[in-house]
Amino acid sequence: MVQLTTEPVMVKTPAGTLEGDLVMPPPARAVVLFAHGSGSSRRSPRNRAVAEFLHNAGFGTLLLDMLTPDEASTDQRTHEYRFDIDLLADRLTPAIDALGSWRATRGMPVGLFGASTGAAAAMKAAARRPDRIAAVVSRGGRPDLGGEGLAEVQAPTLLIVGGDDREVLNLNRQAAKLLTSLPLTDVTIEIVPHAGHLFEERGALEKVSELADRWFCKYLGAGHSKQTGPDGGHFKPPEPRRRPPMM
Repeated sequence: MVQLTTEPVMVKTPAGTLEGDLVMPPPARAVVLFAHGSGSSRRSPRNRAVAEFLHNAGFGTLLLDMLTPDEASTDQRTHEYRFDIDLLADRLTPAIDALGSWRATRGMPVGLFGASTGAAAAMKAAARRPDRIAAVVSRGGRPDLGGEGLAEVQAPTLLIVGGDDREVLNLNRQAAKLLTSLPLTDVTIEIVPHAGHLFEERGALEKVSELADRWFCKYLGAGHSKQTGPDGGHFKPPEPRRRPPMM
């Protein structure tokens, strides 16, 4: 197995500095930026599981805290920020710009993977950077919270919803109507049978990862359908080794 390295990175925003974890497998030619859901962080175990799957498929990933430490502490008590979609999109936009400037990711196509409320923020950010975002994937997302801005999304968008998450499924179907108001936008809803909102059921998260992999392979022009490291096996998870922060 090949050991991957996590690069701790910092993304500067007007509100402060956000911490992120960048992982770039040796064959990576595209990178996926993750937008976590309400009350979560870059350490979300579900997003990390999807990210590991994408590493083995040849994609780089950036998992980012979308709140500063002070904001996260306040939000745990008050829920003040977790549904502020404009604020969350404001955090993703400079991260997209940073991916265009860092040496490890400069010039690479960028995809967005959003979970829950992070999906709405991802779509707003995609609308703001149509020339940078090549594809969007939503896992159990609330794209409806993106409002009328959904009609400005140009990136091909995959909405993954659990079959038992009926309310969110209906909301995604409504959001898809706004997303398809631009004729060039490819929008698809994929339903994972018998899965709930968190995809905790056996095999559900693996299905999400497979669907995301196929979508990014199709639209980022990178990756490959068979999971493998450069030695023909899987990459090891990147947690154990760290390097100094990149700015």
